[in-house]
Amino acid sequence: MDENTATLLNLRVIEVSDYQPLAELMDLVFPDVGGAWPKSTIMQLVTAFPDGQICIEDNGKIVAAALTLKVSYNRFSLPHTYSDIITDDGVVFHDAKGDALYGLDVFVHPDYRGHRLGRRLYEARKDLCQALNLKAILAGGRIPGYHKHTDVSVTDYINKVRRKEIHDPILSFQLSNDFDVKRLMNRYLPEDDKSAGYATLLEWDNFFYEEDASSVHDIDKTIVRLGVVQWQMRHVLSVDDLLNQAEFFVSSLANYQSDFALFPEFFCAPLMGLAPDKRSVEAIRFLSEFTQAIKQRFSQLAVTYNINIIAGSMPVLEDGKLYNVSYLMHRDGSIDEQYKIHITPHEQRDWVIDGGDTVKVIETDAGRVGILTCYDAEFPELGRILAEQGVQILFVPFWTDTKNGYLRVRLCAQARAIENECYVAIGGSVGNLPRVDNVDIQYAQSAVFSPSDVYFPHDATLAEANANTEMMIFADVDLDKLKMLHERGSVTNLKHRRPKLYASHLSQE
Repeated sequence: MDENTATLLNLRVIEVSDYQPLAELMDLVFPDVGGAWPKSTIMQLVTAFPDGQICIEDNGKIVAAALTLKVSYNRFSLPHTYSDIITDDGVVFHDAKGDALYGLDVFVHPDYRGHRLGRRLYEARKDLCQALNLKAILAGGRIPGYHKHTDVSVTDYINKVRRKEIHDPILSFQLSNDFDVKRLMNRYLPEDDKSAGYATLLEWDNFFYEEDASSVHDIDKTIVRLGVVQWQMRHVLSVDDLLNQAEFFVSSLANYQSDFALFPEFFCAPLMGLAPDKRSVEAIRFLSEFTQAIKQRFSQLAVTYNINIIAGSMPVLEDGKLYNVSYLMHRDGSIDEQYKIHITPHEQRDWVIDGGDTVKVIETDAGRVGILTCYDAEFPELGRILAEQGVQILFVPFWTDTKNGYLRVRLCAQARAIENECYVAIGGSVGNLPRVDNVDIQYAQSAVFSPSDVYFPHDATLAEANANTEMMIFADVDLDKLKMLHERGSVTNLKHRRPKLYASHLSQE
């Protein structure tokens, strides 16, 4: 991986023209079991089952791939060998009428290991399995770590890997991706000396499988998991100190398979404590010097942990003017930004911050989202602009020092959820920064709100943190329920707007 080039990931199907870079990657990853497959084999896969052949590219370079077949579950859930799937001369046995997927191979460029690209490919396979309404994903899994532990039986080795007493580069990964070992297969790949010819028969069951379904499931994501960090303001020793704290939360949220992680407004404020003698206006500009480094690290975290991150907000100095900017770090490596529009009297007076002039909906792999930073949530016009663009989730990173200020944000955020028929997540900070001028004690109670109707909780609150306590909260939001609300809600605010009436009153002012 080129450290001087920003990561920009793209997951797509493999095309005929991809063979040469794909072969080079296979030669690099599989030197011990023959390297690249013949071109005819790859072309057969791409032609017979194009949706099953997927890759991840970084700035146009293929860095990971997964190859997949359709097979009969009843046949391949029983013991078999690799040659039952692919003959010695490279012919693959794809069953177009098969009711299960069979994972042939997943491989990742060595420079990209640790970025969870393999996990991303497995999730794509699971999505495909559900979209095609297939029973399961099957795979013959090598156990290349076994040659180091031949003093124990192969069954004991597998059990030790299950108990995490031994790490196997393939089996441990498969188990962490929710696959179960169904049986042991002998002489699966005889030339695989590292595995002593053994392989495990692995299976991932499709929970949504319907035996007599006449149509496939919608592959679009409808259940989205939101994670919110209620952040403790505390003294830090360096930018790395602050970022290590942030990575702990990102990792924890990712372990719970969150699609989004929301951090508070100015979560990086503790860094102002590194220059305690500066006046307010100098301190906030000092803080802006860290923004680029924080932005880059958060983008790396989004890619590594496969989670979209709303990085609270940070000060940005442009052409002599200071802005309060929130960044959305997509898990594919791309970055979107939203400038805070309305600046509070405190920000104007003590920090001399200017407001932005554009608000937009951001398309993500888990819905259409918008960001309203703190005070912006108190202006209904912004939420309505986003609603007209089809927003589904509003994120509100905030920073308030009193309960009065917090309640302004909270109550207005709840109003935005109702009037715009969308979900709203608010995330704030707690604690205090005694070494930072004009930064008082923090007050927060982060939460996730829904519209108020029969499809949602009775109090329109999906999750709520304890007040003034560092913690995380989670909420699963159902985007399909928004569609139901838009059409069949007890009240339908968006449908019952009267834009001409509003416009005529505004024109008279």
